Amino acid sequence: MPAAPGMKVSRLELFYDLVFVFAFIHVTTASVEDLEPFGLVAIFLLLSVLWLVWSRFALLGNNLRADWGMMPIHGFTIMAIVFIAVATLPGLGDEPPQAQPGVPQVIPGEFIFPTCYLLIWLLEAAALRVAARTHPELLGTWWRDTPVLAASTALLFVAAVVPLLGWPGEGVATLLLLWTLGVGVAYLTTVRLEPFAVVSAGHWTERHAQIVLIGFGEALLSLGLGSGASIGAPGTVPVITATLLGIALICALWWAYFDTRSYAAEQVLHHTHGLPRDRLARDAYTLLHLPMLFGIILLSLGLKQTLAYLAGASSTGEDAPLEPIHLRALYGGVLLYLVALSAFQLRTVRSVSASLAVPVLLLAALLPVADRVPAFAALLLLTAITVAGVAADSRRSGASRHQLREHRLAEQQALEREESDWRRRHG
Repeated sequence: MPAAPGMKVSRLELFYDLVFVFAFIHVTTASVEDLEPFGLVAIFLLLSVLWLVWSRFALLGNNLRADWGMMPIHGFTIMAIVFIAVATLPGLGDEPPQAQPGVPQVIPGEFIFPTCYLLIWLLEAAALRVAARTHPELLGTWWRDTPVLAASTALLFVAAVVPLLGWPGEGVATLLLLWTLGVGVAYLTTVRLEPFAVVSAGHWTERHAQIVLIGFGEALLSLGLGSGASIGAPGTVPVITATLLGIALICALWWAYFDTRSYAAEQVLHHTHGLPRDRLARDAYTLLHLPMLFGIILLSLGLKQTLAYLAGASSTGEDAPLEPIHLRALYGGVLLYLVALSAFQLRTVRSVSASLAVPVLLLAALLPVADRVPAFAALLLLTAITVAGVAADSRRSGASRHQLREHRLAEQQALEREESDWRRRHG
């Protein structure tokens, strides 16, 4: 069934997103011990592919109702394929599995992921062909999109062969190069070709807001796992205080996006039509939400390592500086998130907050020297700068912020009354 302009996100789509909760947690957990530069590049490339899969599925749900017809089965199938693709990921630089007598043959994870990516792409392509019956413009875009996406998939398959060649040293670099080319080709297609139509602005913005929420949820889980929180576990003052600082940091970043920016951007998208709307949806959401989400993932990695370190240090009485790569993940994640958020604001409402520019500049300046600061002090400084910047941003927006919040409340109340009246009439 085709979508309508006023369509909202269905519960089924929220259920689909649960597999990406697993994906984010699995990637974060698997990457904690490999926070070297190559490891961070690998995380970004993997997240970029998963984001492309999620974005195309969100776009499909914006053109066809996700809870009607064959779409639920289609979504369940994609869920299963994504789960298998992420669960079987090998570690960067791992040796390929060797066959052993009497043991079933193990399928190399390098081949499982591109195979799953190909299957997802074919499923989405088939669904887009169905959507083209009601939106004919999708068919032409799909045909232009197909050859380049096929090339992207082929590069991932070529990359899967690299670990089997047994190249010492150069194998990881070659693997990352091929993945970079494959991901680059896919995103170049997204930028260069005409974007798919966005039927419902509300659905599109709500879907992206929910995936940002999932990212913050993963950050909270990482915070708890890093602190070693468990029933009956003894708490120490440094760990409890650091946990509160981490929660305050995550809440500040949530506030920066959800207080007024997400709603203001949605209103701009509602009042934009035709090709300009599709380009705005692509630039502000498909492209700029990727670095935003990657920043949250980096923050999750940094928080987990910081709390784990403090939990261990509290038992020895030592408080040395964080490892430089852990600090870069912690500070760099917040920095990347704020930069992407500012770019999102610039692309949608054509303005940039000077108050958010201050923490961006401070964090960028602190990165080279912050590794000389003890772990607890580094987290305290990061939280103080971020919370102060977000608070100043809310205070400076003043009247415009109040007007936006009043407008949003009035809209919610009107929709609630209309829904209640409809149910009374048809109940």
